[in-house]
Amino acid sequence: MIIRAKAPLRIGLAGGGTDVSPYCDEFGGTVLNACINMYAYATIEPRDDGKIEFRCEDRVEYAEFNSEKYLEIDGKFDLLKGVYNRIVKDYTKKPLSYTLTTYVDAPAGSGLGSSSTLVVTILKAFQEWLNLPLGEYDLANLAYSIEREDLKMAGGRQDQYAAAFGGFNFMEFNGEKVLVNPLRIKKEYINELEFNVLLYYTGTSRLSAEIIKNQANNVKSKNHTAIEAMHELKKYSYEMKEALLTGKINKMGELLKFGWESKKNISDSITNPIIDNIYETAINAGATGGKISGAGAGGFFMFYCPNNSRYKVINELSKLGGEFRRFRFTNIGAESWITK
Repeated sequence: MIIRAKAPLRIGLAGGGTDVSPYCDEFGGTVLNACINMYAYATIEPRDDGKIEFRCEDRVEYAEFNSEKYLEIDGKFDLLKGVYNRIVKDYTKKPLSYTLTTYVDAPAGSGLGSSSTLVVTILKAFQEWLNLPLGEYDLANLAYSIEREDLKMAGGRQDQYAAAFGGFNFMEFNGEKVLVNPLRIKKEYINELEFNVLLYYTGTSRLSAEIIKNQANNVKSKNHTAIEAMHELKKYSYEMKEALLTGKINKMGELLKFGWESKKNISDSITNPIIDNIYETAINAGATGGKISGAGAGGFFMFYCPNNSRYKVINELSKLGGEFRRFRFTNIGAESWITK
C-alpha cells in the first residue's frame, strides 16, 4: 500500500502580515489569497522493520531513524519530525514505521507558503493512512499548532488554511479564531487575472522567521508606523476582495502598489536594493503594481501587467537573471489517495 497526498501553494494578494500575532490578536487581521497549481507532495510507504526513513527529494536530503514514540527536534528534518511526533502523541500512542518521501514545487523561503503547505500535505497523508477524523479547519489548525507551538517557528496563520481549503479565500483572524470565506469569482475574471499576473522568482530565498519576528516586535513596542502600515494592508484586503468579485480586475495593480508601499513600512528587512530594482524595472516596463509574496526580502514577486504589457515586463525582467513561473489558479485544496 502506498499513500499519497498533495496540497497547493498560494499567492498572497492582500493583507499578508496581518495574520501574524500579536497584531491579529489585538486588532484582528484579514488576508486575501489564492491557491495556484504548484504543490507540495508527500508519499507514505508503510514498513515493518522498525525504521523511519525521510526522503526530501527536492532538497536531495535523506535520513533514517529508529522508530520511536518521539524523534528529537534538532534542526534536521524538523517539520517532518514535528508532524510525526504530534501524530503519535495525539492519535496512535505508539511508534510507526514508514518511508516518507516529499517534494515541493517551490524552494524554501519562496514566499508561497511552502513550509506550511508541506506540513498540511504530510498531515493529509497521515489522515488517509490512519483514517483520522480531520476536516479542513482541523487539518489547518493542527498544522499551525505543530509549526508555531511545538516547533516554535515564527509565522502567520494564512498558509495552513490556504493549503487545506484551496481556491480564492478571504480569511479573518481574531486571536485563535479563524474564519475562511471562499470567494465565488466568475471564470472570466479569473482568466483575466491569470493573463495579467506574472509570477517572477527573484532567484533568492530568505529566512522569513527573522522578518516576522521583527514585525511582531514592532507591534509589541507600539511602533506607530508599522501598526498603521498593517491597518492599511487590512483595508486593501477588503478593497481587493471587492475588485475581484465585481470584475474590476485592473484595479488590482493599483491596490498591489499601495499594498507594497505599506508593507515596506512594517519592517526594515522587507526590501533591499535588489528587490527595489526588480520592482522599478517592472513598473517602468508597464506593470501597474506588484509585491513580494510572503514575508519579503526575496522569493517570488507578483506583478500586475494590464493591456498586454506582460510581454515587455517579461523581456525587461529576464535581463535581471530571475525566472518566470507559469501558473493557473486552483480551487482544490489538500487531497489524498491510496495506490498499490
